[in-house]
Amino acid sequence: MSDPILHFGLAEYATRLAGARAAMAAQSIDTLIVHDPSNMSWLTGYDGWSFYTPQCVIVGATGDPVWFGRGMDVNGAKRTTYLSDDDIIGYPDHYVMSTERHAMDYLATTTLSDRGWATGRIGVEFDNYYYSARAHARLVEHVPNAAIVDATSLVNWLRLVKSPREIDYMRIAGTIVTQMHQRILELMEPGIRKNDLVAEIYHTGI
Repeated sequence: MSDPILHFGLAEYATRLAGARAAMAAQSIDTLIVHDPSNMSWLTGYDGWSFYTPQCVIVGATGDPVWFGRGMDVNGAKRTTYLSDDDIIGYPDHYVMSTERHAMDYLATTTLSDRGWATGRIGVEFDNYYYSARAHARLVEHVPNAAIVDATSLVNWLRLVKSPREIDYMRIAGTIVTQMHQRILELMEPGIRKNDLVAEIYHTGI
């Protein structure tokens, strides 16, 4: 497989990870499980339209994070993150949309258990769209020796402070959007077909 496509350098990802661990330590969190796709991307670079099934990034006290998701999405994680193959874990498809088992069963009984993350204080994003009640119930069931605590917005607060590279991207995006709106003002007139206008908007943006 080709080298991963990273939008930020490894040093920046290392800085983000260190910040996350500092925030975890401040809340006495031993292991952090992140379900928010934006936070997963911020920590690892992962970019995939795969949040229709359970997926997450796990951060322990040491080492690289672990990406966990549907087996068919593993190649996407290899393509868009800096993680090694050992830190990209896919679960079998019989866990998808099943009434008998859940992906969190697999996560807890393999990855968390194998890496010593099934005890201590585990932080999860309680108030997040992508962390379901069923996922929480299954996690609690399988880690009886752990305390599950709320880590909602732990990563989000870290993301508030932008790096120079992030600011560069924001400025580039702002310039592109300005050009797109300028093109709209140039073309808008009675009778113009919506599809023609949208085509010009996309052309300008690209």
